[in-house]
Amino acid sequence: MLLDSNLIIYASLPAYAPLRQFIAAHTPAVSVVSVIEVLGYHRLTPLEAMLFQQFFAATLQMPIDDRVVGQAIALRQARRLSLGDSLIAATALIHGRTLLTHDVKDFAGIEGLTVLDPLA
Repeated sequence: MLLDSNLIIYASLPAYAPLRQFIAAHTPAVSVVSVIEVLGYHRLTPLEAMLFQQFFAATLQMPIDDRVVGQAIALRQARRLSLGDSLIAATALIHGRTLLTHDVKDFAGIEGLTVLDPLA
């Protein structure tokens, strides 16, 4: 499984304890894009940054390699995906992982991509 950025953020909120338990039980990987998206948020407090850094340090981070780049290019040519979404979807496709996201509609219809919303 590959965890999308939005679920990482939701999991940091007190109301989402079941999501944290789900993540802990399944130990999904993350794309380096999610690391950039989450840690690059301009309103992150120092405490939040530290907690997210600890989370990412304990999580398998999937890199952007030539195969991911090629797949992301193909996805962007075929669909109107943001750069981040195309790289995350491409990472999941290339590595044969289910994408866990709360934004299922953003990834709907991508051939070969399995998408799951653990909050649904």
